[in-house]
Amino acid sequence: MPASVPPPPPTYAEPAPSPGATLPASGTAHRLRVALLMAGSCLPILGAVLIAPVLPKMQDHFAHVPGAAALVPMALTVPALALGLLAPFAGVIVDRLGRKRLLIVATVLYAVFGTAPLWLESLGAIVASRALVGIAEAAIMTCCTTLIGDYYSGRVRDRYLALQTMCASASATAFFIIGGAAGSAGWRTPFWIYAVSLLIAPLMAIGLPKPTATTAATLPTDAAVAPQRPFPFRQLAGICGLTVFGALVFYTVPVEMSYLLDDLGVTATSVIGPATAVASAATMAGAITFAKLRGAPAPRLPLVFALCAAGFAVMWLADSAPLLIVGAVLNCLGTGLMLPSLLTIAMSKLDFADRGRGTGLWTASFFIGQFICPLVLIAAESALGTLATAVGLLGLASAVVAAGLFLAARRGAASVAPLPQ
Repeated sequence: MPASVPPPPPTYAEPAPSPGATLPASGTAHRLRVALLMAGSCLPILGAVLIAPVLPKMQDHFAHVPGAAALVPMALTVPALALGLLAPFAGVIVDRLGRKRLLIVATVLYAVFGTAPLWLESLGAIVASRALVGIAEAAIMTCCTTLIGDYYSGRVRDRYLALQTMCASASATAFFIIGGAAGSAGWRTPFWIYAVSLLIAPLMAIGLPKPTATTAATLPTDAAVAPQRPFPFRQLAGICGLTVFGALVFYTVPVEMSYLLDDLGVTATSVIGPATAVASAATMAGAITFAKLRGAPAPRLPLVFALCAAGFAVMWLADSAPLLIVGAVLNCLGTGLMLPSLLTIAMSKLDFADRGRGTGLWTASFFIGQFICPLVLIAAESALGTLATAVGLLGLASAVVAAGLFLAARRGAASVAPLPQ
């Protein structure tokens, strides 16, 4: 190729059918498959929010324990940290041991570790068991997302990745309510709910087919003799870095909404609960919109981050609860579009052989962003004086990211423009 002619740009194309992508996307077996993958994807969300309502009761129970003020909140956050740190290793195991086997084992262990606080008396032991829950969650989330990529391709895959976001958003609200209701019977009671995974694991063993790599004999001759490509670290680095920031944006409203309302003088749970639910519904609406849109998701990312930035700006300037809710809805519409977009772009870069590792890296990036979200906002609030101003700063950062993505897309388009004749 002459040096004056630039190479064609990397483009988002419909990926070739994955091994297992020929599985029918209809029928009873298909519906069971999707239900099990969505149920498995909700388990890490359960771990993240279920015990939040009972933290004050836990704090009272362990008030005599040195360091309880720090250890009790860690019982809520340490699973996300463990998941973020260990998901890449789970991805390696997924590629080596197989998706289905690891998923079933991890789902059983999730129940064992999740229910451990029912009989543990030591606060340190409870926190340790919560870290083990995070390890199981890393395997479950990585396996479920990888299996979606194995079973489906193209638009069908995109639709189920969006459905995964919708289920996660809906389950977060549901689990918070369930945890609060169960917590009225005592702070240990919500931990019984982790045992639900013992019902899911046998169904996974029956209802999920084992994906297998396409054999060389079924590939064209050139593909059969081609050397295996190296793992695409460079291609994933950018999208994983963007996902860390995206997760920080994604979790700001769920984590901080009640505090922002409190700063406006709204303390009634009868208002805070519905406000959070409306924002969660907006995330679901964004995910539904993503599933209906056609074309590559990458060109839409600048607009998506701009929408998130606009929502943060309204929240920053809000002087009343209704205006704050409007800003939260705008932001959550953006995050509902953002999460499946980032995941779809990451999945499009992965072949069957490295899909587990790639999904693990993406999952780690997302949950690390979740873990640092409150830490970043606490630091910004301390420096700027108010939480609303900290949210405004995050909105400015989102706008900068949107502008950077837009300029990068324009540069990429200009570099491959046809040369004048």
